Amino acid sequence: MPFTPLSALPPISGVFYTPTNSSYAYVLQSYIQNLRFMSSTTPKPSFIVASSHVSHVQATIICCKIHGLQLRIRSGGHDYDGLSYVSDVPFVILDMFNLREVSVDIENEWAWVQSGATMGELYYRIAEKSNLYGFPAGVCPTVGVGGHFSGGGYGNMMRKYGLSVDNVLDAQIVDANGRILDRESMGEDLFWAIRGGGGASFGVIVAWKIRLVPVPETVTVFRVERTLEQGAIDLLHQWQYIADKINEDLFIRVVILPVNRKDHKTIKAKFVSLFLGNSEKLLALMSESFPELGINGNNCIEMSWVESIVYWSNYVKGTPISVLLDRTPQSRKYAKKKSDYVQAPISKADLKGILNTMMELQKPALTFNPYGGRMSEISESETPFPHRAGNIYKIQYSVTWKEESMEAADHNLNMIRRIYDYMTPYVSKSPRGSYLNYRDIDLGVNQNGNVSYEEASIWGTKYFKDNFDRLVQVKSRVDPDNFFRYEQSIPSVTNRNYVMAE
Repeated sequence: MPFTPLSALPPISGVFYTPTNSSYAYVLQSYIQNLRFMSSTTPKPSFIVASSHVSHVQATIICCKIHGLQLRIRSGGHDYDGLSYVSDVPFVILDMFNLREVSVDIENEWAWVQSGATMGELYYRIAEKSNLYGFPAGVCPTVGVGGHFSGGGYGNMMRKYGLSVDNVLDAQIVDANGRILDRESMGEDLFWAIRGGGGASFGVIVAWKIRLVPVPETVTVFRVERTLEQGAIDLLHQWQYIADKINEDLFIRVVILPVNRKDHKTIKAKFVSLFLGNSEKLLALMSESFPELGINGNNCIEMSWVESIVYWSNYVKGTPISVLLDRTPQSRKYAKKKSDYVQAPISKADLKGILNTMMELQKPALTFNPYGGRMSEISESETPFPHRAGNIYKIQYSVTWKEESMEAADHNLNMIRRIYDYMTPYVSKSPRGSYLNYRDIDLGVNQNGNVSYEEASIWGTKYFKDNFDRLVQVKSRVDPDNFFRYEQSIPSVTNRNYVMAE
């Protein structure tokens, strides 16, 4: 992606916001997606740079180094624990929302996308050029490209095409010395690290070159709900045996929610699907592989792939695809998320215990996302994201609330931690795996400043397994002074052979 010539550089003064600037609060709050981090007591940045050119990124890095300020890099603000825009030490936010150009080349089947673009903007720009191409990434259209890609990036085409990072061809990054690097100049080790290892540990990723993937002219979706009284336990149990083994063109997510009926509590399981093909083929496949769910023609809706993104984002039927250009989420709430991986089917009796616990707690929701297909074909070490073959599905735990009191926060955080603890016997072990993009500081954090390998490995091996060591090696080489650091950044270990041996 070409950059503006030096003679036409926009002045940084136009995108520089201090607390005395009338736009400071607006810019700060525009991309705080979790209300837990919008209180009056939340630490605020010394200033914000909403860079509109790569030179602003370079200048911000150099300035922060000179003045000893921590740098937080924000693309869409969806970091679940707010680490892209909050710090307990003096810090600066480098906001990427002005860097959101998308350049699509259908003939060569690739696109350049800047990190400040949202997933919705990327999908819309691809669809502008062709309805026969898409990209395997998330279904929340307001998520920023930068954080999504650098943490792995999964979506409902991952069983067909893998993760977002499995389809990244090149990138442009500004390193701790202010140098602009591409894949060739950064080298394969750093290029490997930023594709799933969390880009903010290594530099500021300005843009990504991605491989577009073919999608059929017609895809099919369905969304059906079943309660306990309608056999939800049997269906969930059976889903575990087919979801990762079914045709890779089919992705069936399950969202499990405790609900209160008029006279009793129950569980609602929502089965949400994307099939890369028409409804006739989908019905034949479901009849053969998962007849218990009872899908029929009335449940199926045919549409284009880009329209399926709108559908999966829970917009009302008939919403135009231009809604994907809206950078503001439909709603913002107080929230906490966690994650797990399941490697063996959970028995019916244990599923019943889990659902009973959910009804008792009332709040947390669980989302099961199936693996298999292409995900099982890619080596654990191909990218830093290690959760490949052997995983049946990933769980996202989610709790949201509207009350702003500390009591409400403590109550809801306790609820999600209790269900997470309850699930310990049923999920991956040694380590208990987690997904980086479902940021979870409960797993452990670095203290401010340099951190030891031992401290960081507590959470690092959960996200990266054996890839953590290689990430530490890359970090120690490209950022030996540990300039790019935050609560869960990869540590720079100067004498790493000694520390790792310990």
